[in-house]
Amino acid sequence: MALDRGALGREGGPVEVRWTQRDALLYALGVGAGQDDPLKELEFTTENSAGINQRLLPTYAVVIVHNAGIRADLGPIDRSRAFHAEQAFVLHLPLPVEGRVHVSSRVVAIEDKGAGALVTTESSAVDAVTGELLISTTASAFIGGEGGFGGERKSARAASMPDRAPDVVLTAGTRPDQALLYRLSGDRNPLHSDPAFAARGGFARPILHGLCTYGSTGRVLLHAFCGSDPARMRSMSARFTRPVSPGENLSVQAWQEPEGVRFRTLNGAGQVVIDQGLMKSRMEQEQ
Repeated sequence: MALDRGALGREGGPVEVRWTQRDALLYALGVGAGQDDPLKELEFTTENSAGINQRLLPTYAVVIVHNAGIRADLGPIDRSRAFHAEQAFVLHLPLPVEGRVHVSSRVVAIEDKGAGALVTTESSAVDAVTGELLISTTASAFIGGEGGFGGERKSARAASMPDRAPDVVLTAGTRPDQALLYRLSGDRNPLHSDPAFAARGGFARPILHGLCTYGSTGRVLLHAFCGSDPARMRSMSARFTRPVSPGENLSVQAWQEPEGVRFRTLNGAGQVVIDQGLMKSRMEQEQ
């Protein structure tokens, strides 16, 4: 077994991460902003439109943490069999269009899931100038073939989707070259661009980044439930259940509940690709 279970508790950082208004624009395009109509979402896709102030999509929080490049040494695992399983973020303050933070991370759990291991990392990003906490994230990765080491298994969370028709169904298209565009925001994993590497993971073609699907989902939820105002989105969590192929059209089913917006994302065949989603606005968070 290659997984180093001694990585539990291993810390990394702080690492400084900077982003600019250009990074904000590129990310917005990478998660589909302006794809249906180039004249819409100009506050996210342009910096010089008359009467429009540029803004940053809240889901960029997970990219900031990713771009710190903090990778706990888990041993010589097969990276082609490592897949994003869960992702959550909390914004303690709205994200500025340009900024500089210090990111720190810690491995908080390594669980035996039988067919593989689930490794969970918690991270935080503080403003490099003020020292204020800006972002908290939790991310889990499933590493195939690394299970069977025993230990207590946490029971899977019960499905939490409401037992009624969705209050709204939103669409989020992807382009055949979506992964090639999204990777320019920092995630250069060849699973999303190199056919030979993707084949090692059992895929006929490179797949879309899970965080691209996550960002596209967050973007349409922002418009539908936060009035397109990034300052209103406080947090978002979800579980990845199935890979997405670039070019697939996605649909997001959403329910307004007292605790926030429950959601899940489906591919063109009606299969769930993101499940057990919960998005909270600042008003809901404060209640």
